[in-house]
Amino acid sequence: NETYTDVKSAKAHGLTVVRVPAYSPYAVAEHAVSLLMAINRKIPAASTRVKMANFTLDNSLIGMDIHGKTVGIMGTGKIGQILCKILNGFGAKLLCYDVYESDEVKELGAHYVTKDEIFEQADVIFLMMPLLPATKHTINEEVVSRLKKGVLIVNTARGGLIDTKALIQGLQSGQIGGVGLDVLENEADYFFQDWSAKSIEDPELTSLLGNNRVVLTAHQAFFTKEAVSKIVDTTLDNIKIWKEDRLEGLLHPNNCIPAVMK
Repeated sequence: NETYTDVKSAKAHGLTVVRVPAYSPYAVAEHAVSLLMAINRKIPAASTRVKMANFTLDNSLIGMDIHGKTVGIMGTGKIGQILCKILNGFGAKLLCYDVYESDEVKELGAHYVTKDEIFEQADVIFLMMPLLPATKHTINEEVVSRLKKGVLIVNTARGGLIDTKALIQGLQSGQIGGVGLDVLENEADYFFQDWSAKSIEDPELTSLLGNNRVVLTAHQAFFTKEAVSKIVDTTLDNIKIWKEDRLEGLLHPNNCIPAVMK
C-alpha cells in the first residue's frame, strides 16, 4: 500500500507498481473478532497470570457477553460483511455505517445508521473503512467524548482512522474501555522490524504498549496460510501479465497508481 510504497516517484519514473487487491477477507474479519475477545475477556493478562501459577480470579479479568450487545461496524465492504456474519452468530445487535449499503448485511437483520448513532449507542465499534480524507481520524477527541462509556474499539483497517492522542486520552479517562489494534497511525517507523533490542522513541506507541487494556498486533490480520498463498499466486500472475502482455503502469489490471495524483 501507499504507506510503504512511494507511488508518486514510481509514476514519475514510469515504473509499474501493482498490488494484490484481495486475498482473504476472512482472515482480517476473524482477526478482528480475535482482538475483540482478547480485550473483552482479558486473555493476555489471564494467560500471563496462569503462566506465573496465579490461578485466582478478580475483577481485573471480568468481561461481558457479546450476545445482546450493540456492535457498530463502520465499513461494510467484503471484510465488513464477513464480520457482520460472524457477529450475528454471537447474537449481537448490529449497527452499520457505509456510504454503500449492503443488501446481504441487511438480510442479517443489521441496520444502517449514521456515524453519530454508532458513536452514541455501540458497546463495541469495529473500524473497517479505507483511509480517505473523509475518514481520517474518524475516532478523534470530539468523538471520544460522545462514545458510550467503556466502549471497546477494534481497528484492523488503517491506523489513520484513529487519532492516537485522542485514543490514549480516552483510555486514561475510562471513556474507552479497551482497544484492539492491528494498525497504527505511524506504524511504518516500527512495524515489520525487530525493536526488541532498541529503544522505542515514540511516546504514543510506548503508552499503548504499557497499557493492559490495549492488545496490539503488528499488521498481521491478513497473515494466514490461505491469504499468503493467494498473495503469492496473484503476485506471480502480476509478473506474468506484465512480462507477456507488457501491460505497464495504469494499463495493468492490478495497477495501484491513481490516475490522478495530488
